[in-house]
Amino acid sequence: MSDPTYTPPKVWTWEQPSGGQFANINRPISGSTHEKDRPVGKHPLQLYSLATPNGVKVTVMLEELLALGHKGAEYDAWLIKINEGDQFSSGFVEANPNSKIPALVDHSTETPTRVFESGSILLYLAEKFGEFLPKDPAKRTETLNWLFWQMGSAPYLGGGFGHFYAYAPEKYQYPIDRFAMEAKRQLDVLDKALADRPYIAGDDYTIADMAIFPWYGGMVLGRAYDAAEFLSVHEYKNLLAWAQKIDARPAVIRGRKVNRTWGEDHEQLPERHDAADLDAKAALDPAAE
Repeated sequence: MSDPTYTPPKVWTWEQPSGGQFANINRPISGSTHEKDRPVGKHPLQLYSLATPNGVKVTVMLEELLALGHKGAEYDAWLIKINEGDQFSSGFVEANPNSKIPALVDHSTETPTRVFESGSILLYLAEKFGEFLPKDPAKRTETLNWLFWQMGSAPYLGGGFGHFYAYAPEKYQYPIDRFAMEAKRQLDVLDKALADRPYIAGDDYTIADMAIFPWYGGMVLGRAYDAAEFLSVHEYKNLLAWAQKIDARPAVIRGRKVNRTWGEDHEQLPERHDAADLDAKAALDPAAE
């Protein structure tokens, strides 16, 4: 189905409202819309985020590092309410000029180091702490292959399929078909890759798994766009088994709660400033009784 009434103009201009769930925050220019300082907590690592798939990548990584005993990975996680435009504050734009979550600022360096783009944050933390990124050149390259695959592919899953299937103000067959086809192709890529290896990049759990799980693991586990049946995710048995394995990791269970403001109360921790914050939430989990 297409819109027979629309003919693109010779020059596009921005007209508000543009429609859709995110119309009030979408705009064709960058930069801040208001002055607001960026909060800084007690730990060297300061995370500004929301528990979207991109945000979960980083909180899972931090919790995995803490589980290995890296005390330097302690962090403050500040909630960025993207529906309310927090990402356009002057303080956040200073940390990420692209106004997207997550953003990390490392205060342990001589001059605070800003890190934006979730893949860059994963790579930064892996190199800083020497974990979840193989040192063998071939294995390292394979891990980075999949990390960058995810960074390049997920916009088709979220901004493409997710937008037109779940968020667009009108449903049109052409974009839904176009992006459903690409979403299923990507699921098939992962399913075939996992046919002969336990993790995405090989024998070891790496930042590639942490990057891919929140998006594609969430999809096959039925957590994304209410589209599991539509995309027949049960067909991807290797991917589903991998997702279930990752989902059961204690650090993943903890990381998924951080900066989350929806779901059951025990699943939500809008801000995290100490490990005890997550411990308190875990005590509320009915499964722990």
